[in-house]
Amino acid sequence: MIIYWECLRGIVLREWLRFVQQRSRFFSALVRPLLWLVVFAAGFRAALGIAIIEPYDTYITYETYIVPGLACMILLFNGMQGSLSMVYDREMGSMRVLLTSPLPRSFLLASKLVATALISLLQVYAFLAIAWFYGVQPPPLGLIAALPALLLVALLLSALGLLLSNGIRQLENFAGVMNFVIFPMFFLSSALYPLWKMREASEWLYWICALNPFTHAAELVRHALYLRLAPTALMVCLGLTLLFSLLAVISFNPQHAALRRSA
Repeated sequence: MIIYWECLRGIVLREWLRFVQQRSRFFSALVRPLLWLVVFAAGFRAALGIAIIEPYDTYITYETYIVPGLACMILLFNGMQGSLSMVYDREMGSMRVLLTSPLPRSFLLASKLVATALISLLQVYAFLAIAWFYGVQPPPLGLIAALPALLLVALLLSALGLLLSNGIRQLENFAGVMNFVIFPMFFLSSALYPLWKMREASEWLYWICALNPFTHAAELVRHALYLRLAPTALMVCLGLTLLFSLLAVISFNPQHAALRRSA
């Protein structure tokens, strides 16, 4: 057990040092959600006024509604950036060196996902602290209750990013794949507007949003922040996290870069 702990600690420490050395990564992760919260929310508030969290019929301000979705946006971007670093490590060979250890590949990749998730949580709580002073103040216990939900969503999105990165053989191609995944997942979800509003606009658009995994991630965090449980969202997030993690481990091939260079 000691060797497993030391391996996990080493991978988490490596990701932490990389994060500390890339200070712009921290600020860029906060700029996007803060722009939505401070600037864009003003226009959306004028159009929507109030929002309703189903099925509780609770009236809240628009800023209060979108903060959980914006927190999940941070997790989404960081999950994809963590996958980008995985592609880079595979290109440079450091990931292949790590895989020469006697520990199972599944544990090494799971440690990578945990490290990425923990770094993401730091940025999410920094954003929630700023939102608190802006006026969006969920119950203090909700900030604690949301921690398991945020961790699960971070693992889900990191696993999805890792699965996508396994199919990328060149670092230059991953940026396009990130944009193709991030923006549809974010905008076609309940992160910025409730599903009942989507249904009023279009039935088929509503079903796309309802089937989007990011919708369930946002709803899980939104309910947890206000000390509520979303059983369907919880089960979907758990199931998809296990599925994406399993597929990522099975499809991971550290020899992609070597094969491309030899070709």
